[in-house]
Amino acid sequence: MSLLTLATAATATAGADQLTGIAAWAVTIMESLGGLGVAFLIALENLFPPLPSEIVLPLAGFTASQGTSFGLVEAIVWATVGSLVGAWALYGIARLIGRERTRAIFNWLPLVKMSDVDKTEAWFHKHDQSTVFFGRMLPIFRSLISLPAGVIKMNFLWFTLLTTAGAAIWNTALVGAGYILGEKWHLVEQYVGLLSYVVAALVVVLLGWWVVKRLRANRAA
Repeated sequence: MSLLTLATAATATAGADQLTGIAAWAVTIMESLGGLGVAFLIALENLFPPLPSEIVLPLAGFTASQGTSFGLVEAIVWATVGSLVGAWALYGIARLIGRERTRAIFNWLPLVKMSDVDKTEAWFHKHDQSTVFFGRMLPIFRSLISLPAGVIKMNFLWFTLLTTAGAAIWNTALVGAGYILGEKWHLVEQYVGLLSYVVAALVVVLLGWWVVKRLRANRAA
């Protein structure tokens, strides 16, 4: 059973004491550690995508609405701190791996041409700031966007500022929605989950198109 399935086991009328699975665990962490627990969960979400922010953030808002552990603003601030810590970790790992090792990995993969890698790298160099900023508000890409930024050694200060700004917008929207909806926090996950499916479908379609194009090019050669 997936974490997403476990988390959505809470019903529309579920209170804090009726949550199950990952949702109950997340609330327990937040109630035990307060705002620091929110930061921990969001940092973990950046490093472990199966723990999705569209569950943790509305839950943080719901927990804040109970008025027992932390308030709305505190939840947003700590969530943004967690986003930044997780992003720094991935950025650092990618920067340590470096450009040459990354290129070597791509060169080893079938159907991948280094000319395509060069084009992708050049594109990211040109649009790195907008990509990092807007990528923080896109499911799936929220965590992954730190990797190319680290590989090309994007300016760390700019990376930090753009990550903080983008993450703060995303966190405010989802935490705020969870705070307003209260025990119906799970509605946020449902609607954002639809966006995740759309993004995932687009990725699959684009990947399929690229593979077909590459196979045809190889046959023609």
